[in-house]
Amino acid sequence: MVKHLPVETPPSTSPPEIRDKWIEKFLAHLATDRGVSVYTQRNYRQALIEFARWYLTERSPSAFADESASARHAVAWEKLQRDDFRAYLRYLGRNNLSRAATALRFSALRTFYKFLMRHGAVESLPIKNLSLPKAPKRLPKFLTIQQMADLLAAPAKLLASQKDKKGAGRPLSAEVYLRDIAVLETIYSGGLRVSELCGLRVDDIDFSEQIIRVRGKGKKERLVPAGEPALRAIQTYWDSLMQPPLGVQPVFRADTKKAAPLSPLQLARRLKNYLIVAGLDPALTPHKLRHSYATHLLDAGADLRSVQELLGHAHLITTQVYTHVTTERLKRAYDAAHPRA
Repeated sequence: MVKHLPVETPPSTSPPEIRDKWIEKFLAHLATDRGVSVYTQRNYRQALIEFARWYLTERSPSAFADESASARHAVAWEKLQRDDFRAYLRYLGRNNLSRAATALRFSALRTFYKFLMRHGAVESLPIKNLSLPKAPKRLPKFLTIQQMADLLAAPAKLLASQKDKKGAGRPLSAEVYLRDIAVLETIYSGGLRVSELCGLRVDDIDFSEQIIRVRGKGKKERLVPAGEPALRAIQTYWDSLMQPPLGVQPVFRADTKKAAPLSPLQLARRLKNYLIVAGLDPALTPHKLRHSYATHLLDAGADLRSVQELLGHAHLITTQVYTHVTTERLKRAYDAAHPRA
């Protein structure tokens, strides 16, 4: 799973323009064939362009000798050696990039080189077995069951308070709050990623079977159970609209009058308000609801393999991070309660 990480940019002077056909082909492949998120596309583009600028400036300055040369804008990827990437790693270290930002850049380069190998542009992977600084292990943040309940109740609380404040500015329509209630319930009920929720279509929801079809990373589909509160909230939201959505239209609209889907940015902004109302940290992201979903399932006795399938993780190791969360909580409970701890 590729996470959206901050891309820190080392200082540079007059960076050259990069026109590299392989980078563009790779980015098109990410968007069309693999269906990665716009965040991953943006991060990978920035990482590859940044590396190309560094290499052409620092390791191959002769590429800029002829202003008219087409090589001025592209890297000869097949000629790069492991020492080039070691030098780049040292360069990033001198500019004090975090370990996470460094790992993101090399993840982009590694995936890019695998793409080049599949297309016969290079014969080997020069980054293979390159030692990178290890990122610290961070346990995912999550909400307690009570905190989650407070957050789920926040939109309805705001709606009720708005009705009591007549004439206090232009109020938001009730449909917006009903949508947000359904959004929060659905994320928590199914453990959906934000991009998955925003991409839901009406046909993806089976009310009779209480199942939602989710299109995850790499266009992989999975079926997740949906709880009664989430399904009821969705139906209530649809009933509030003048023209309820049908067929392939989005489940959650960005606007009450238009059929455009809710965007991840909109969702994050709305969530911030509700976190404040619930007395929680407004810096928490929508993804923390997914973390909470997984943690609560494991705390209640769900097995790891089932949670992996529900989350849509390709590898079990990605899901195992949640077992560390529950184990740490058990240790704290043991230390606090056992007389011989």
